Amino acid sequence: MKIVILCGGFGTRLREETEVRPKPMVEIGGRPILWHIMKSFAHYGFKEFVLCLGYKSEVIKNYFLNYDRMYNDITVELGSGNIQVHGQHDDLGWLVTLAETGLDTMTGARVKQIEKYIDGDSFILTYGDGVADIDINQLVEFHDSTNKIGTVTGVSPISHYGEMGISGNQVVSFREKPDLPESYINGGYFVFNRSFFDYLDEDRQCILERAPLEKLTNDGQLAVYTHNGFWQCMDTYRDNVFLNELWEQGKAKWKVW
Repeated sequence: MKIVILCGGFGTRLREETEVRPKPMVEIGGRPILWHIMKSFAHYGFKEFVLCLGYKSEVIKNYFLNYDRMYNDITVELGSGNIQVHGQHDDLGWLVTLAETGLDTMTGARVKQIEKYIDGDSFILTYGDGVADIDINQLVEFHDSTNKIGTVTGVSPISHYGEMGISGNQVVSFREKPDLPESYINGGYFVFNRSFFDYLDEDRQCILERAPLEKLTNDGQLAVYTHNGFWQCMDTYRDNVFLNELWEQGKAKWKVW
């Protein structure tokens, strides 16, 4: 089963970092968040990836083209340009397809464009800006048990703010940075049967989270896998700082490898 990762957005809310690189290449602990996402999938045995590229795609392409050289010792013969790579890193066997899906293309159209690279009966889709400790094998098993076309992972986001319960002009409860298990949002980590491509449109304005998922829902074909563990997206500079702090403190719950 291939892992499709959306990597083409402009990342405008993280402009402090995305002026020079796409959001999936913004680093946590010295490695791009994209690497963290892929590393988690590889831990569960999923090592075939299709990356939907757009904004500053050359940065992601160069990263993987130079991956072996970047994370190993190398010997360079000046004049000839010959390069010898010594040893090997831990990420052996990753098969990464880098697909140019357009600069201004919306999410649904990006996924439609990579249909030609999906040769199995189903695939996993996620975003290139969020990390979680989801057990991917359990997610796939759940999807297979539903007999639905699609499954979306519902997550409970961590709140960075204190929450107050108010009655009239009086505070009746106060919780500092609470989890919100009673509410769920789209956390990505979708599993789709191949027939989901019929819900997508090649028109570059096709937004995955609008008509395609709404129609799938109306057809009774979208299941939800609820995940009450760790999940965090990286939309803003503050999110980036938070994730780096967790990594530095040894509290990166998404580090399952």
